[in-house]
Amino acid sequence: MDRLKRKIDYYLISWKNNPNKKPLIVKGARQIGKTESIRNFAKNNYKSIVEINFALQKQYKNIFDDGFEVNSIIKNISLIDPNLEFIDGKTLIFFDELQDCINCATSLKSFNEDGRYDVICSGSLMGINYNEIESNSVGNKEDYEMYSMDFEEFLWAKGYKEEQIEELYNNMKTLKPFSDIELKVMFDNFREYMIIGGMPAIVNLFVNNDNYSGTLKMQKQILQDYEEDITKYAGGLDHAKILNVYRKIPVFLGNENKKFQISKIENGARKREYVGTVDWLNDAGIINVCYCMEQPELPLGGNYNPDNYRIYFRDTGLLIGSLDEEAQEDLRDNKNFNTYKGAIYENIIGDMLVKQGYKLYFYKNSKGTIEMDFFIRDKNSLIPVEVKANDGATISLNNLIDSTKFKDIKYGIKLGYKNIGFNGKFYTFPYFLTFLLKRFFKLRLTASFFIFVA
Repeated sequence: MDRLKRKIDYYLISWKNNPNKKPLIVKGARQIGKTESIRNFAKNNYKSIVEINFALQKQYKNIFDDGFEVNSIIKNISLIDPNLEFIDGKTLIFFDELQDCINCATSLKSFNEDGRYDVICSGSLMGINYNEIESNSVGNKEDYEMYSMDFEEFLWAKGYKEEQIEELYNNMKTLKPFSDIELKVMFDNFREYMIIGGMPAIVNLFVNNDNYSGTLKMQKQILQDYEEDITKYAGGLDHAKILNVYRKIPVFLGNENKKFQISKIENGARKREYVGTVDWLNDAGIINVCYCMEQPELPLGGNYNPDNYRIYFRDTGLLIGSLDEEAQEDLRDNKNFNTYKGAIYENIIGDMLVKQGYKLYFYKNSKGTIEMDFFIRDKNSLIPVEVKANDGATISLNNLIDSTKFKDIKYGIKLGYKNIGFNGKFYTFPYFLTFLLKRFFKLRLTASFFIFVA
């Protein structure tokens, strides 16, 4: 299969060209393409590559036994494999599966101060004690969190050029509606992405076969692999309870309020028994947590209830894979999923926001008269984002914008099977433009500029 272009490719080149670069740690969930991307970068940019996998090559865990001085580490690596070359300024040392050798993190200070070799570490967020890694390498590393493929990367995989994606953005920033054929084609692309998700192996299979054959099987295999990894890496936590939470995510998403409640996971379940389980799944890169705001006002990070949240799969394809075997086919045929359809669309929009660097927040007042799926912000405003699975009314969105109570809200966003538009209160965008929202808001620095353009 052909290698897929990823956004980390550009980041790694930028990192290499930085004269003040520090050792790099690439973090992310399993099977999202970390190792392949680093190998490809190394092959094209270094004369010598030293790759060590601490999970598969356990003998290398001992290379730090004589201390963390670079010459000592290089000497011990060469004792294990004398064929490896270490060329000053032309060598990349790639430490893979960092979570299996915390001592490696301690060595990053020495590599940073020494400066003869470029160093990249990669680790699965599942099972990684990042607090320990952070304490062992603080100030001597750079971090990059990688995700499964976003929608733009999916379009690249399908053959779309960057100038074609730029055309999408030009329509967005000028509020120019798409033609019927543009809408149909891009909605079809979006539905494909929603069904198969962004796991590179699955995307590659789909693109190369030009059909869905085998994709559901791969989704279910990854879900099973995650369960096995939970059992392996849960550490001091009860892996059975983590699995209980993991397996119940689709169930809670199907509820009307989508709120995650520990008490409903199993009979007699108590919150104190499940402390840390949701955090573990979030830290492992498996889920996205969306917190309920106390009030729809800024700042986002200081205005939410940590005990009131919704949980989404970080990759929507895995959510689809967790449902019954016919669910994927139903989505392909665009069948009505009733109440669950909303959960699927919220899941993918949440994932698309997270992949742009946003944290997830929602709001529902005590009376249930106002409910909003997500909130993001620009420089000056709090922006409610409503995700419409069906073409229904936008009562909550209008209430939030019209109310004099919510002074931080000046306009909103509605996402759906709709063309581009603006009605004086909120912008309507088709789902597939969600991946461009952050870029859109960076261009428009003030609410007054928004209104002026409209």
